[in-house]
Amino acid sequence: MNVLLTGTAGATGWPDPGCRCASCAVLPPDHRRPFGLIVDGVVRFPFDDLPAGYRARAGGLGLVCPDGSRLLCLPPGVPVPREEAVPYDVVLIDLLDRPQRLGELRRAGLAGEATLVVAAWLDHRVRSEEELSRRLRLWGALAVPDGTRLDGSWRVRDAGPGPRRALLLGGSRSGKSAEAELRLAAEPYVTYVATGPDGAGDGEWAVRVRAHRERRPAHWDTAETTDLAKELRAATAPLLIDGLGTWLAAVFDEHGAWEGDRAPVAARCDELVAAWRQATERIVAVSDEVGMGVVPATASGRAFRDALGRLNERLAAESEYVALVVAGRPLEL
Repeated sequence: MNVLLTGTAGATGWPDPGCRCASCAVLPPDHRRPFGLIVDGVVRFPFDDLPAGYRARAGGLGLVCPDGSRLLCLPPGVPVPREEAVPYDVVLIDLLDRPQRLGELRRAGLAGEATLVVAAWLDHRVRSEEELSRRLRLWGALAVPDGTRLDGSWRVRDAGPGPRRALLLGGSRSGKSAEAELRLAAEPYVTYVATGPDGAGDGEWAVRVRAHRERRPAHWDTAETTDLAKELRAATAPLLIDGLGTWLAAVFDEHGAWEGDRAPVAARCDELVAAWRQATERIVAVSDEVGMGVVPATASGRAFRDALGRLNERLAAESEYVALVVAGRPLEL
């Protein structure tokens, strides 16, 4: 199978002519042209009028070539096909809309370790080529220039499974949760560990919880618990913990430590750090950066700030990757 990509962008190209956004403004005209695809010099996408020897799959999104090689195209807004779990050799997919579709493909057995995943339908939904490359490294995919031929020699550079322990710090509404979800978006199996209350009786908090749930990929599992050490020890898939600030507040509540003995809180933190150190699965954890605000007016507030600051410092010391998220942008520490 020889695949020629005559264009790799969305319908209007990237940059979008006349668009003055920060993404389009810095790119030369026709940096990426609208998506176009020719297979073996005779087949064009969509796969609806095929010469002898070629077979359509997945409602015209997939193609089986005479040599048995398989190609799948997933444009924006198209759901993952439901079919026999046979991996495609090449997947061309819009990863800027819902990158979790790649996780769904992998979970369904339609994309395997040998599948070449190429991002297409690219446009100003990402701020730059550099940011696009950063995301694709996280997802095990690549982007290629217009005019590229995918002839079997292309491979995604193996960057390994990523850091085992990643800690993302940030202030309120900094984008730290979205960045955490982004990092694991293409994984086939993820357990989302929610440590906060469900919002019952607090309408504003319930809205926040609902927004997180709706943004979360549907194929992820969810655990609502404050026993983080147990979750880390029992994990058999990557974990996303959101977040450590709400976990610590819950631990203060459980032990009546706001005004009472805080030794049990310290013990729970010790237990968490020990489990974090011995983790066997990937972890991405979100925590609040508490050292940039005013000094709390109450003793209990200062105790919480100090405890979370110490916990962040200890977990960071045991992490392969730590970043501070500011205005949606991760700054590696």
